[in-house]
Amino acid sequence: MVFSSLLFLLAFLPLNLLCYYFAGSIKVRNAIMLVFSLVFYAWGEPVYVLILIGMSLFSWIFSRLIEGSKGVAVKRLWLFLAAAVCVGSIGFFKYAGFIAENVNAIARAALLPVPKIALPIGISFYTFQLLTYVVDVYRGEVPAQRSFFRVLLYAGLFHQCVAGPIVRYGDIAKELEDRKITLEDVSGGLTRFIFGLAKKALLANACGAVVDTLLLSDAAIGDAALLRDNLALLEGRSALTLFAGMAFFMLQIYLDFSAYSDMAIGMGRMCGFHYKENFNYPYVSVSVTDFWRRWHMSLGTFFRDYVYIPLGGNRKGKARQVLNLFVVWFLTGLWHGASWNFILWGLYFFVFLVLEKFVWGKTLEKIPVLRRVYLLAIVYFGWVFFKFTDLSMVFTVFKGMFAANGNPWSTSVSVAFLTKYLLFFAVCVVASTPLFKTVGDRLKARANARGGAAFVWGVLNVAVPAALLVLSVLSLVGDSYNPFLYFQF
Repeated sequence: MVFSSLLFLLAFLPLNLLCYYFAGSIKVRNAIMLVFSLVFYAWGEPVYVLILIGMSLFSWIFSRLIEGSKGVAVKRLWLFLAAAVCVGSIGFFKYAGFIAENVNAIARAALLPVPKIALPIGISFYTFQLLTYVVDVYRGEVPAQRSFFRVLLYAGLFHQCVAGPIVRYGDIAKELEDRKITLEDVSGGLTRFIFGLAKKALLANACGAVVDTLLLSDAAIGDAALLRDNLALLEGRSALTLFAGMAFFMLQIYLDFSAYSDMAIGMGRMCGFHYKENFNYPYVSVSVTDFWRRWHMSLGTFFRDYVYIPLGGNRKGKARQVLNLFVVWFLTGLWHGASWNFILWGLYFFVFLVLEKFVWGKTLEKIPVLRRVYLLAIVYFGWVFFKFTDLSMVFTVFKGMFAANGNPWSTSVSVAFLTKYLLFFAVCVVASTPLFKTVGDRLKARANARGGAAFVWGVLNVAVPAALLVLSVLSLVGDSYNPFLYFQF
């Protein structure tokens, strides 16, 4: 079940909110939310809900043991075991096959059997949440939760369990115990949810359809049997087609993932939970460093607080700082998938972060316009590594962008196709900037100062979300396949 499915929008979410709002106490509300969250997670893969429950149980036990232990050595032992469970679970389900394939490739022999293990949805997100919880208990930043069911609720909340944002236990610890639901929260949360839904249903899905036409679908890319045919198709694409396809993918991945975060944050707010922002218009950044402060912020802060700083950060000299950055970006790439293209994607950003810090960062600061163009170019070409899991496809696309595959620069068919989508492309570009938000904030400010403006703002505040909701639902009718891109991570 996904947020942008009609089943979720017309049945699951309304029923959840109806039961939730009529509950008389926080204990009952938590129970309702937990039941709905487990049903939501188990809908597509009922067996794997046991992994979520089991990992939550282990984390709850280890956190209690850490808090109850007196010696530092004993606390560290429990922390190590908790980390081993969390990291080991991700390692087994996500990387066992990848490791076996690479060992066999290096040895040029079938030394290890390659397991075919289905990846449990959301395991990369909820294991990180549980890991941060146990570490924060060890650091003394939060008390260990006495109730196992509250830990399970924290890890399994259907708003953010499957694809984030990665929520720190300390951010919602008080709200797990007690929370108030205000009319402002319900109204603001509903609006945020609808805008996220529209971003997904009206923009991201349409971008995805264009990407599939201009490049290849994810299903085709992932089918090893089609590799030769896929390479032939990519080699024959014009340079204009490849450039445009990657431009639409660049928009798709932002609109898709930020839409999920918008919907998660909105639903949380409707229920009294206040999750932190996960995106802050990353494509208006002025540097790679700035981009990663704005893109998938919960993941970035996780690696900063639980990997980079514990390794020493920038406190132990430049050489150690570079090594720490290498570790962080290797892990960032690996977190996104058990494939070398994701590792190269992470290391690609590592290289530019190091160059910014030690080579040309101060020079770029003196040329504001160049900084933005530079950032967009770096991110744009980086998405090629992210899109294509097979490295031969990655290099084929890079070559084709500069007509080095014997392919044409453009064709009349590609020009005609892209001309038809120019207006839509422009709308998606604007939606990826803070322009709409800035206009809305200014209208709201004027509404607070003038009576006539207040009326206009009130009408727009109701009419726009209502129209977007209707259009989004209509666009989803008959659209049987519209998963979020980050479900695969």
